[in-house]
This record gives sequence, structure tokens and C-alpha cells, in this order.
Amino acid sequence: MTIEIRPIEPAEAHAYLKVLPYVNGLPHWEPAPAAWHGGPEAWPPPNAPASAAQLDAWAERVLGEGFHPQAAFVDGRLVGGSAMLAMDVTVPGPRPVALGGVTATAVSATHRRRGLLRGLMQAMFDEARARGEALAGLSASEGGIYGLYGFAPATRRTRWELDRAEAAFADAEPPAGELELADAATARSVWPAVHARVRRERVGELSPQPRRWDGLNDEPAGTFGPMRYLVHRDGSGTADGIAQYRLPYATRIEDTGTLVVEALEAATPDAYRALWALLTDFDLTRRIVAPARPADEPLRWMLRNPRAMRVTRQSDSLWLRILDLPRAVQARAYEAAATLVVEVEADPMAPSNAGTWRLELSPDGASCTRTTAAPDLTLPIQSLGALYLGGMSAALLAAAGRVREHRAGAVAALGRALRTDPEPFNAFAF
Repeated sequence: MTIEIRPIEPAEAHAYLKVLPYVNGLPHWEPAPAAWHGGPEAWPPPNAPASAAQLDAWAERVLGEGFHPQAAFVDGRLVGGSAMLAMDVTVPGPRPVALGGVTATAVSATHRRRGLLRGLMQAMFDEARARGEALAGLSASEGGIYGLYGFAPATRRTRWELDRAEAAFADAEPPAGELELADAATARSVWPAVHARVRRERVGELSPQPRRWDGLNDEPAGTFGPMRYLVHRDGSGTADGIAQYRLPYATRIEDTGTLVVEALEAATPDAYRALWALLTDFDLTRRIVAPARPADEPLRWMLRNPRAMRVTRQSDSLWLRILDLPRAVQARAYEAAATLVVEVEADPMAPSNAGTWRLELSPDGASCTRTTAAPDLTLPIQSLGALYLGGMSAALLAAAGRVREHRAGAVAALGRALRTDPEPFNAFAF
């Protein structure tokens, strides 16, 4: 058996796509209730297999700028593939940092457990470091796979529900600005500008891929009615918030009257408050469901009864992997000053990360240099990935055995330096 891992040629784009589950109409998410799905079912049904026209359109994207595919060949046959997207993620500072976003990943069921996925990941990691990307990230379809390659959950998302009868705001003072019920054409023009403002300030937020919002439309989909759009504009008429929502068809009486908020972004507190005030009080509705929302949603604290907003599902969202430790450490700012000697355990897929490092962290900058001093802490690269954006607790990881403390107070110092508020969040997966 001859195995080859390499980038694809243009003529191989269709073969690459055909190994991916979603292209074949197969499930591409674990069979468990998904926090990103707002419908009454656990997750939506798979789409039909891709048509020839869809394959041609997707092939153009696969071969386009910013998409870096790798494929696994066994005896000349393409049996696996993955790719990295050129993206930015907002890190504490806040500031954008280049990230290789792992996507479109699969190995044919006939060729699993032969090391092909590891080979694909290694090839992508090597390419990403050559491009100067200190971080890799992904949205994990299964929770038990990607820790093997150095990734760990770094952000969270929740799905919550709120009965309209319990959605009264504690403070009735109306926010500034105006709301507009918009069509898809307006939404397509507004989303990029609002998201650009939001991601400049929100740690964990991602740059969008080209044409991300091009598919928004006003047409019904099957038994579902059309998507609806709500825009908030400030006093000057500039859009500073947008939401999209739908009223799905329901076969059960208990699911009728449900308004699903598929996405909402607001660049100002006034826009955020105004959007939610209307979305939680539409006529002829009785329940609001919002999937893929931040774990620290401010809306809860605006309600007269904070307990009324019930989290029904929660999961990880962005998984992070550090590819170049010194560059990653120096790329972000820190909440508190700390000097720590950290031992990083063996990292076979990025060997230069392993060893003992002196971290000088402060709000003004940071350095990461090798040292022979005794370590204050020992941890695997996965733990550093989980902690990097500031949303996970160093003390919690230490209690789980994922960080080992050798000097009293070192875990607390690391936690204080790394944490960020509000919690990091990314509005979409990839």
C-alpha cells in the first residue's frame, strides 16, 4: 500500500469533494442534540447529494484564494481530504491574528484508522507555520477526535429558550435608534459591515469567508417559511445591528408559535437591546429559541425574571491549536502581569513547542523564551490552546489534571493573566 499526502491538482477537485460527507448527503455532525440548531428536532436532516452544478461551484471555491486543501491518496486513489481556510481570529487586546481554519475534512469509511487523517493534519500544520499562522482552529464534528492532534475547546455556545409571557424587561426605557423589517438584499449588504464592527471588539470572533452572506434570500424552504430580517440603525441611519429569524412549521401543538433567532449581531448596546426587545415580543408567538449564542448572553440581565431564559443545550464551539508557541504568546495582550516558567509536554506534530519556556506577560506586551529554570507549571499543548483566548479556567483544568502546578500560586497567576471578560465567542462555525 502506497500512501501519499499532498495538495490537490485542479483536475482532482471533484474527487476531493466526493469524499466529504455533506457532499454525499451524509451526516456531518455527531448524532446528539446540537446547540447550533434551533428546530424542535436534535439536528436538521442532511441535504441531498450534491448535483453536478453544485460540485462545479464548490470546486471553484476549493481551488480559490485562501483555501488550502490537502488530500490523502492510497495507491493513487483519493480517499481522504482536509483543508485550511485563511482566517483571522480576534485575540485579547483586542487584535486580529492569522488563523488556519481546518474544514472540509473526511477519510473514506474504507480507509479509516490508517493514519491518513494524522498525515493530512501534519501537512496542513507544516504549511500553516510556513505561512506565518501561529494558530489553527476548527469546529469539531465529534468531540473525541481532534484532541489527538493538539486541539482543545476554546469557546462555547448555548441554545436557550424564553417564553414570551416571561420576557418582560426590567427597565422599560426605550433604546436609541430605529428598527427596520428588511428584505434579504438589505441583509446581505448590512451583515458584513456589522460583523466587521463586532469582531474588532469580541475576542474569539472570526473573519468571514468570501460570499458568506450571499445565500440569504426571501424564499421559503420546504415546509419552512422565508427567513426574516431585522435591522437596527443609529441616529445617523448607520446600521449597527442585525438579526435573522424564522417561524418554522410545526407538526406538534407544543411547537407552534416558536420564533427561532438564527443569528443576531449588534455593535452597540442600544442595537442589542432594541433587537431583542422586538424579537421577544412578536405578535402571535409564544416562545423564542436562540441557538449558537454566547454563554454570557447580556439579555439574561435585562429581563425582569433572569431565570426565565433557560439554557437547553450547550457545547464547545471553536477548538484551538497552538502551532508556534512564542508567536502565539506574543500576539495577544494580558489582563494581569505574570512571570511564569512553563513546561510544555512533548508535541509530536509541532515539536518546536515542547520544552521549558519563560513567559513574561503584561497588559503592555509579552515574551516567550526558552529557559533551563525549574518549571512552575507543566501542561500539554491542548491545555494552552483551551486557555489561549481567555474563556476557560486554569484552575478548572488543574483540577482535572490538565495543568500540574509545581509552585504554589502559579495556576492562579496564569489564570489571572489569561482570562478575558466577556467570555470569547464566535458567531459562526466553519
